[in-house]
Amino acid sequence: MSKEIKQTSISELGEFGLIDRLTKGIELKNSSTIKGVGDDAAVMEFGDKQVVVSTDLLTEGIHFNLMYVPLKHLGYKSVVVNLSDIYAMNATPKQITVSIAISGKFSVEAIDELYSGIHLACEKYNVDLVGGDTTSSLTGLTICITAIGEARKEDIVMRSGAQANDLLCVSGDLGGAYMGLQLLERENEVYKVNPNVQPQLDGYDYILERQLKPEARVDIVAAFKKLGIKPTSMIDISDGLSSEIMHLCKNSGTGCSLFEDKIPMDNQTKQMAEELNINPLVAALNGGEDYELLFTLSLDDYEKIKNDPDFTIIGHMTEAAEGTNLITAAGSAIALQAQGWNHGK
Repeated sequence: MSKEIKQTSISELGEFGLIDRLTKGIELKNSSTIKGVGDDAAVMEFGDKQVVVSTDLLTEGIHFNLMYVPLKHLGYKSVVVNLSDIYAMNATPKQITVSIAISGKFSVEAIDELYSGIHLACEKYNVDLVGGDTTSSLTGLTICITAIGEARKEDIVMRSGAQANDLLCVSGDLGGAYMGLQLLERENEVYKVNPNVQPQLDGYDYILERQLKPEARVDIVAAFKKLGIKPTSMIDISDGLSSEIMHLCKNSGTGCSLFEDKIPMDNQTKQMAEELNINPLVAALNGGEDYELLFTLSLDDYEKIKNDPDFTIIGHMTEAAEGTNLITAAGSAIALQAQGWNHGK
């Protein structure tokens, strides 16, 4: 019989003991990090670079369900979703801070597992964990991460630079994270009825990874530099393609034509959608959490990307008066609506 692993109460360590445990062994990788954890504030020096900062909050029961989300995966994902925002500015993340609120149901070992995912993401994306905060919670787990990045002034890309006739492009494929979530939710409901039933997850590794362990598209930002192109506007796809397109259009003062038959989707996404009787287009437009990059390019850059498998041209920007429209496979124009998941509902 396997030996039961001892679970340590967080109260045994206390707040400062827990902080010491979670921050020991951190090694700084970036010369811009002058002082990391251990003082009243982190100190960073960027010289002639511009600093970009993004913060995301993840709350148990709203953003994640610990019935099927492993804590290590959650830690990893919580970092990645913040780094994705930095890459969407065409910048390079350098530091993060991590703040958590935890209830008494979590042991020290459980928080260790969460932080193992956080440290893994920091290692992969070469960022420094330089501070944060811990506090107690009455309702479970909340994670707040702030990501800090840098870029030269001339390299920064915002949501506001698109112009009519620019190409509308996306990296990777869409809808997979949403369909992975639907699969996990389905199996969780089955488990509630009968805990002895094994989850039916075989054959859907890709969409499960898209939901549980997404990756930020650092490779796309690197490709921009290699190809010698700079997007005119950019955003990451966290709330669904339709919502993000409308953000670009609103901030840039443009309209858009998005072509239904150009939206890239993986076969597993389509298969899961068919199994659950969901239109895969709905998953791509409204599902969110894909963390791909949506960006616009000048027509002059078409030759540079036309054969690149990581880029898909899904439409073009128009004059604002033409509106934001989905062009169906039959050629009809349907006004896009921002129907991505609203965390406040």
